Amino acid sequence: MPSVSIRYLYHSGFAVETASHLFIFDYYLDTPRGCGPDQGVVSPSMLQGRDVVVFVSHSHGDHYNPAIFQWRKGNPQIRYILADEIATKEDVLSVKAGKTYPLGGLEVRTLDSTDLGVAFLVKADGLCLYHAGDLNWWHWNDEPEEANRAMARRYQQQIDSLKGESIDTAFIPVDPRQEENALLGLDYFMKQVGARWIVPMHFGSNGSIFERINHDPRTASYRDRILQISHRGQRFQISIP
Repeated sequence: MPSVSIRYLYHSGFAVETASHLFIFDYYLDTPRGCGPDQGVVSPSMLQGRDVVVFVSHSHGDHYNPAIFQWRKGNPQIRYILADEIATKEDVLSVKAGKTYPLGGLEVRTLDSTDLGVAFLVKADGLCLYHAGDLNWWHWNDEPEEANRAMARRYQQQIDSLKGESIDTAFIPVDPRQEENALLGLDYFMKQVGARWIVPMHFGSNGSIFERINHDPRTASYRDRILQISHRGQRFQISIP
C-alpha cells in the first residue's frame, strides 16, 4: 500500500514525500530564517541525498520565490519545473499548459490556469497527485455576472479534462476572500473527478475556511477525506489504498 508524507509549508506550498521523490510545490515563504520543516521552512538537511523536484505553478509572489534556486548549492541534482511564463536564466524545465512530460520515473501533465500559469498532475511511485496552483473557480461577488459565467466555463472545462484520472491526493484552492463562493472549485472538482484525499490551500493565515468546509452541506459526502490543516509545518502521513 503506497503512502505519502505531506508537509504544509504555507498558503499553497507543500513538501510531498513519496517512495523515491521529494516534491516541493509553490514554496515562497522562507522566513523565519534558520528555521526548519517543523516551522514550514525548507532547510538544507531536507534536500540532501534526495531526488528533489520543485514545481512552481506561476510567477505570483505568493507562489514563487527565486530563493528556491539556492537549494542547488546543497543538492546539485535538484530538478525545477516552472510554468513557462516565469522568466529565469536558471536551468529549469519550462512547461506549457495542456502538455504531458515524461521525465523518467515521473510523468507531469499540465492544465491551463484560470489565473496565471499552470496546474500540475504528477504521476510517480504508483501515485497520482494534483496541485492546482491558481486553477480555481474564482467567482467574486463584485465582478460582473458575465465575467463570473466565463470563469465558471473556463474552470469546468479544465477540470472536466481530468475525468478518468484516479487521483490519490488533490491540493485545491479554498480562498476565504470568496466568501460563500470559496468552495465552488473544490465541490465541482470532487463531484466531477474526485480524489482519495483532499488538501485545502490558498487560505494564507485564515484558518476559518475549515469552519466553512466542515459545516457546508456540499462537503458532507467527502468531508472525511479532507485534511484539516491547523498550523504551518504540520505533517500528515497518509496511506493510499
